[in-house]
Amino acid sequence: MELPGGDMEAELIEAVRPAPPHPPGARVVPGGISFVVRSTGATAVSLVLYRMGEAEPFAELPLPPECRTGGVWAVTVPGLDHRDLEYGYRVWGPSGPGDRYDPRRVVADPYARAIGGGGERWGGPRQPFEGFRYRGRVVADEFDWEGDRPLNLPARDLVVYEAHVRGFTRHPSSGVAAPGTYAGFAEKVGYLRELGVNCVELLPVFEFDELANDRFDQVAGQALWNYWGYSTVGFFAPKAGYSSGPDAAAELKSLVKALHRAGIEVVLDVVFNHTAEGNDNGPAISLRGLDNQVFYLLDEEGRYRDYSGTGNTLNANHPLVVEFVLECLRFWVIEYHVDGFRFDLASALTRDGDGTPLADPPLLRAIAADPLLRDTKLIAEAWDAAGLYQVGSFPAYGRFAEWNGRYRDAVRRFVKGDPGTAGEAALRLAGSPDLYDGRGPLASVNFVTAHDGFTLADLFSYNEKHNERNGEHNGDGEHVNHSWNCGHEGPTSDPEVLALRRRLTRNALALLLLGRGVPMLVAGDEFGRTQQGNNNAYCHDDELSWVDWEAATRNWDLVAFTRSLIAFRREHPALRHDAYDGVRHEAEGLLLTVEFRAPGDVVLVIANSHWEPTEVALPPGTRWRLFLDTTTREVHRDPVPVDQDRITAGPRSVLVLTTAPRGGAEG
Repeated sequence: MELPGGDMEAELIEAVRPAPPHPPGARVVPGGISFVVRSTGATAVSLVLYRMGEAEPFAELPLPPECRTGGVWAVTVPGLDHRDLEYGYRVWGPSGPGDRYDPRRVVADPYARAIGGGGERWGGPRQPFEGFRYRGRVVADEFDWEGDRPLNLPARDLVVYEAHVRGFTRHPSSGVAAPGTYAGFAEKVGYLRELGVNCVELLPVFEFDELANDRFDQVAGQALWNYWGYSTVGFFAPKAGYSSGPDAAAELKSLVKALHRAGIEVVLDVVFNHTAEGNDNGPAISLRGLDNQVFYLLDEEGRYRDYSGTGNTLNANHPLVVEFVLECLRFWVIEYHVDGFRFDLASALTRDGDGTPLADPPLLRAIAADPLLRDTKLIAEAWDAAGLYQVGSFPAYGRFAEWNGRYRDAVRRFVKGDPGTAGEAALRLAGSPDLYDGRGPLASVNFVTAHDGFTLADLFSYNEKHNERNGEHNGDGEHVNHSWNCGHEGPTSDPEVLALRRRLTRNALALLLLGRGVPMLVAGDEFGRTQQGNNNAYCHDDELSWVDWEAATRNWDLVAFTRSLIAFRREHPALRHDAYDGVRHEAEGLLLTVEFRAPGDVVLVIANSHWEPTEVALPPGTRWRLFLDTTTREVHRDPVPVDQDRITAGPRSVLVLTTAPRGGAEG
């Protein structure tokens, strides 16, 4: 239907009628579009309507008293065509401490299912709209899921693969038809299936503005980006700039469907600890202009408390914010069929209105108990940017797993050969019983690297971070990385240094993938992706951050090695057990052994981080076979017999033995 002609604004004002006050947001209804917006403190609200691409609204509709129920305005506007429509709200309210109502500005609908204003193409020119860039759009859902449902894979079977949607295929070497997009990512599903991973954890796909970073890379002479996307603009809208066409929602849903068909779950990295509205000087995008005192942690003078390192912190345990987050999570499970969520800086979600950590935070309890979320994976980054560190003590309610930062640090230190680290590393391989006793090893998401920090190749190529291109004089990023350059900082042609780096990489991969807990890889680590020593590449949309697929060809042996480790894990239930029984570990000096047992299956991991070989006595009563020894590139897919009394662990090596040839263990 075309927009009405003549005096459109007067006609629309006359035609407005009340709508049901739930659910919030905008949606197509018979004969028009309904708009529902919440604001507990507003005294008046106007609906502002735009045609796509036009700077000025074609109508502004004051919402009449009969369309208000409590703090909810709900209206149906007949005759609108959602295909050529953008909208926002003008909000009036009090001006006390902590209030940010400003009727001079138009603010976005936090429930908008798509965001316009020029961000539809990554990095494309923004519309020269003064004061209101992030305009809501109305989406009519017509996607055919063809029977798709979330997979509900057992947590014990997961191998997680963390990836950035754009960076995964943007590099020219990716060979996909739609690089840097959801569709391009879908073209790599076959690779992921062959590698053996069965859960993809996507960096933020909620709408954000990649051009929000105003700094400059003086070294390369180019602008810096908000590349990772940890500054949410629209919590219910997929990132449009990741789409190869005009329908980002359909393209993301197609990616989820393709991954599910390959047996791969989808976990979204979600950011509820803060928003893109920043500090006291930041923009009023949506929440700030609708209900600032509800949505943000404020001090007595109305200034923002910052536990996220970004200028603001969401007031996560306010009842209305709890409801908002639950509605968002349910939306992505119902509408996009996602299998789970990883919560960025999740410890910030435990803070009360004055910033005090709560022993029983209402938001986390509500998420854990929600029946619609019962089967979703929930993963917490169990710390925040203000020093609250809850690894092993996060309020889990029997539902949340944790990124195990202590696993990362212990394994890094052990692999590089730090004295006195074998004992803790053995505990971590055993599933961290000292941290998760009572919750079990599956509470631990084990990782050596993540998007935030060194890549695996850089971990053994650099002693120091090299973030000069970030525009912060190398002052940003983690300062303590537990890395080792193996005798030369950065790239080298020295064959001994290169051989050592390869072996340490194999060691780290073997320890990660052959222990209890849920292992997580980072995209490209399986073939030596480098960020040239940058451990905080959040602002680079270039080859520094993109996955270089030529490396997969150069380092095919490392890809094959990783694939073999994942297959071995899948074949051995002793590694995937969801309890701590059947694990025995020992450590002495720079040597550790961990023995995993399950009915009909035994796996023994021996790791020597010393620069000299050592003889290791094998546990008696078992007929041992060798699966791998990282001093060589050889992996015995059919494990081979060895001397049953002793075995030599070479310098800086990992050996893995088992009792059964390939196919001999089920589960």
